[in-house]
Amino acid sequence: MRYNIVGYLLSEGFHNVMKNKKSTGASLMIMCATMLIFGLFFLVGQNVNHIMKEVEAEQGMQVFMYKEATEEQIQKLQEEIKSIQDVAKVTYISREEAINSQLKRLGNTKLFDVYTGENNPLGVSFLVNVTNLEKANEVKEKISSLENVKTIELRTQTINALINVANGVKIVSGIILVLLIIISTFIIANTIKLTVHARRKEITIMRYVGATNGFIRWPFIVEGIIIGIVSALISILLLGLGYNAIIQKVATSSITNTISLSLLTFSDIFALVIAVYLILGIGIGTIGSIISMRKYLEV
Repeated sequence: MRYNIVGYLLSEGFHNVMKNKKSTGASLMIMCATMLIFGLFFLVGQNVNHIMKEVEAEQGMQVFMYKEATEEQIQKLQEEIKSIQDVAKVTYISREEAINSQLKRLGNTKLFDVYTGENNPLGVSFLVNVTNLEKANEVKEKISSLENVKTIELRTQTINALINVANGVKIVSGIILVLLIIISTFIIANTIKLTVHARRKEITIMRYVGATNGFIRWPFIVEGIIIGIVSALISILLLGLGYNAIIQKVATSSITNTISLSLLTFSDIFALVIAVYLILGIGIGTIGSIISMRKYLEV
């Protein structure tokens, strides 16, 4: 019996979709447009988060020790830095590695060969990577309080700029998501209202013979869910095709190769996109259907 009821509710929902082809088609087009706009900001946000993680893995501060530091002091400081919260990695840079790196940047190593060996003016240092760029200044303060620390170099402006960009993208994506939900819910609610209005006499009769509000409501909820899911699937297909085309051009551009940052492929976030879009489609369809039915199910 329960199976028959479920089958009836589902068949009625599909019947409503096919019966109102014009209004359903209009809803699909508008919902796809709004979902594509959201998808654009969503993918940008995911790439910003991905880039931030890459930068966090590479971006660090350089902690310099005094030239006279002993092996015991070097070892002690390295262990102390590792024990600090939010420190992801500590890389030891010897005096020889430090001077060779500087000479390589200068280009003319023969001219500055006098600074190698015992005449090396540089001390040992540590390259410290943090787990979260927002904690960089806090980690710097903790390291600066340790013994035998001479100076600490931190690219504060770069870190702050990256944090501001990431926060800005998150805020914009959040606003777009809210607008998408409101617009799409309004569209589906008005679409289903047309179906409900056309069947208002049938709904009244069903109520008189004892049909519950839930029994009357479910076919329209199924209709809203179908519209939401179909819109989500069409949007995912269009979004994937467009995104892959853009990524291929960006990946081969000179800018990407210069800054050495990778972007996510659509396959990397395919599962996440499907989950987000299906949740949106089903949720918006359900809410829109419930809103559209409220007037006709009032006692």
